[in-house]
Amino acid sequence: MESLTIPQLLALAAALGWASGVRLYLVVLIVGLVGYFDWAQLPGGLHILAHPVIIAASGFMVFVEFFADKIPGLDSLWDFTHTAIRIPAGAALAASVFGADHATLATVAAILGGGLAATAHTAKTTTRAAINTSPEPLSNVGTSLAEDSIVIGGLWLAFKHPILFCIALVLVLALSIWLIRKCWRFLSGLVRRVVRAFSGREVIPDAVPKPSEP
Repeated sequence: MESLTIPQLLALAAALGWASGVRLYLVVLIVGLVGYFDWAQLPGGLHILAHPVIIAASGFMVFVEFFADKIPGLDSLWDFTHTAIRIPAGAALAASVFGADHATLATVAAILGGGLAATAHTAKTTTRAAINTSPEPLSNVGTSLAEDSIVIGGLWLAFKHPILFCIALVLVLALSIWLIRKCWRFLSGLVRRVVRAFSGREVIPDAVPKPSEP
């Protein structure tokens, strides 16, 4: 940990928090493999992820999520059930970058990681819900594969080029906020139309008034 600077650690914490909101199990697996094969130096708090049992468990969940995330409808259910998992896990992983010996920085990292995980998870969930309004599955598969690639690329940048990652993260956050607003408006409008249709309160054009008889 001594050879990693504070900006590098903060970039890694931000990456773990953000990526956990999209692909938590993939994050755990990648970091575990990085530590197990010594591809890059890990902070002390993350060494536990390199344990073979954790690698095997996260690898199994990556396998399950890879297919669950590409089936229309099931992907939204998967995202919904993971709301209570991804966000606190993102905060915990980000805090683990600094460990118990740096309580103040660990707390800051937890807040940062949790916030980034919540933003990424909300953007992913609302976007996939909007995509699921279309019955064809190709958009789901393509979007899911893009998310896999973005998470892998983001973690690689955080380990190798933390400054570039921070720049990219700002752009991704701006895009995420825009997607959340756009998809939320679309979904809200769709729900209102469905409710009106099932309640029988559809808008009926006003009848043309008959001319008055003399």
